[in-house]
Amino acid sequence: MEGRKGAMAVKLELYRVFKEVADTGNISAAAKNLYISQSAVSQSLKQLETALQARLFLRSPRGVTLTGEGQMLYQYVRNALGLIATGEDKLSQAQQLLIGSLVIGASDTVTSFFLIPYLEAFHREHPGIRLKIVSGRSAKMLSMLKSGAVDVAFASSPTDGAVEHWPCFATHMAFVAGSAYPCDFDHLYSRQEIADFPLILLDRKASSRLFLEQEFLKSGVTLTPEIELSSRSLLVSLARIGLGVAGVTLEFAAKALDSGEIRQLKTDFVLPGRSVDMCVLKEVPPTAAAGAFLDMIRRGER
Repeated sequence: MEGRKGAMAVKLELYRVFKEVADTGNISAAAKNLYISQSAVSQSLKQLETALQARLFLRSPRGVTLTGEGQMLYQYVRNALGLIATGEDKLSQAQQLLIGSLVIGASDTVTSFFLIPYLEAFHREHPGIRLKIVSGRSAKMLSMLKSGAVDVAFASSPTDGAVEHWPCFATHMAFVAGSAYPCDFDHLYSRQEIADFPLILLDRKASSRLFLEQEFLKSGVTLTPEIELSSRSLLVSLARIGLGVAGVTLEFAAKALDSGEIRQLKTDFVLPGRSVDMCVLKEVPPTAAAGAFLDMIRRGER
């Protein structure tokens, strides 16, 4: 493989010499433009003609001109080298964050609760970078990160060894009900008493739902919700109108709690906190745009 790459690099240089000679029609002028000797130019042309088994130039005292075969080759070489130059220029612009794209995977809740100020600041600082937000839950975001579909993912307490992650903010689970719900908000409820309520939970694709189930099972209590949802906002809405007790993330339900629409039930147990982390793959260097975004989040600049 290394030998093949080396051969390709040598052949590319031969094509660069070939194009320069064709453009100038003069070996001496081509050598001057390429900062190499005339003999090196002549040797390169001979090497290319031998490799292709074709005569590419007609020599005369006034210079060189392309043969029919050389003219046909020249059209392709000119286009190919032009594309390479364009690619190098685009790469340079991307490295300078003048162009490019950044794909971020995060739930709608994380985007609205945490990311929007950072997205605004990043777009203001790097307007040439096209931002794309892919929405989904933690498991889906980590899967997309590992497949290369997103550059950066935000997930709850990731444990995958292939992922490097940085905590962004803490989350805590709690149980809430509408302010008029027939329960005693001063009572310390046990796990079993919580499980006996008509429960409103996220569906089992949600990491917070799995977390609650695992924590309750540690005490031998099974959670069997009457209502399962895919939307965090609906948890609060259905609890507010009295349909049951909802398991929510306190940080995401803060506004409804502060307004008094819902109230938190007291418990005789404390659930451990979790965190929402920014994740990238350990063995994959980030793009220039992703690197700049990671740095912004780590610095807390927004």
